[in-house]
Amino acid sequence: MDLETVFEKNKSWIAERLSTDPDYFTTLGKGQSPELLYIGCSDSRVTAEELMGAGPGEVFVHRNIANMVISIDLNAMSVVNYAVDYLKVQQIVVCGHYGCGGVKAAMQSADLGILNPWLRNIRDVYRIHREELNAIKEEQKKYDRLVELNVKEQCVNLIKTAAVQKAYRDRGLKVYGWVFDVHKGKLIDLKIDFEGYLEDIMEIYHLD
Repeated sequence: MDLETVFEKNKSWIAERLSTDPDYFTTLGKGQSPELLYIGCSDSRVTAEELMGAGPGEVFVHRNIANMVISIDLNAMSVVNYAVDYLKVQQIVVCGHYGCGGVKAAMQSADLGILNPWLRNIRDVYRIHREELNAIKEEQKKYDRLVELNVKEQCVNLIKTAAVQKAYRDRGLKVYGWVFDVHKGKLIDLKIDFEGYLEDIMEIYHLD
């Protein structure tokens, strides 16, 4: 992408916004109050606001390789806590996508250098669900299923956090798992059993 073109497009975008609402940027500058935290993949084809048809100020976004929620990732945990405790979001969505390079890399038996410790978390998802995955003979279907299972496990990781449990108890916050089908442009709700997962893990992760 030509960087000069970026600035030209920015000028056009400003003009377009002001033509429909002269106070657009005045309003935007007053702050944000999104009701949704979106945790997605860094893949350049999967832009959070565009695929949801959302505008500025409507969605708080965190993206990383393969939409991971890892308890020792200070970046992700800071985003979750800020969104839940300060912005008071009402929903959190973990959104994976078919054709995810991070998930595909994790399926390979290869040394990927600095990516190894990150991808190990996806390999752990495979280990947890290896019986189901190993029963799938077609490689593409196995790959797609691991994308879905990875989303579910990241939702579980969210449910384990103190911030999410407190917000659920205090105001009914919920966690959802989605997959974006890059071949069709369609969002798919995996229908995560939030309350079921919450009840299941409470024995170990319960907060008073």
